[in-house]
Amino acid sequence: MSEANSPQDWNAVAERVARHVEDYLSGLEAVARGEAGPHTVPMLLLEVSQVILAGAQLGASKDVILPDNWEPEVGEDPDLDSLRQGLAERLLTIDEYVEVFDPYKDTEPTSYRLSDDLVDVASDLVHGLRHYHQGRPLEALWWWQYSYFNHWGNHAGAALRALHAVVANARLDVVTEPVSVQ
Repeated sequence: MSEANSPQDWNAVAERVARHVEDYLSGLEAVARGEAGPHTVPMLLLEVSQVILAGAQLGASKDVILPDNWEPEVGEDPDLDSLRQGLAERLLTIDEYVEVFDPYKDTEPTSYRLSDDLVDVASDLVHGLRHYHQGRPLEALWWWQYSYFNHWGNHAGAALRALHAVVANARLDVVTEPVSVQ
């Protein structure tokens, strides 16, 4: 990111992040409907990885500052309970996991649910996307950046580690078949 982000620079960043957000939300909705079938966990791993890239871009950018330090109202955020329920049904056997939420401050693992984490991320992203769709890219970026540091970045990172563990364990815990030497 350039040191002196112009409105055009911020607009380009907002457009890139908005595409990542829309892809994440579409992917999550498809998985919640059962469209990923046996590929549910790898698909979620991919979706979370890609939205974390957007978060990393926000983290590497200078702070987004709103004029007058004020966020315009966007109205009620959508109810995402059906999305949460659909994900919980698909992730039934692996939904609960433990995580040390902040490796520098926490000393005890805490129980979490993938379905909750994935939807918490979606909720924060939707809020920013509503600003973006209302023609306020700077407000969208401010919200995405602030909530990345404050909330969704931690939940996405924790979900990524849990999903990675499931995929890695499935791939690495294979029974080796005997090799016949002739």
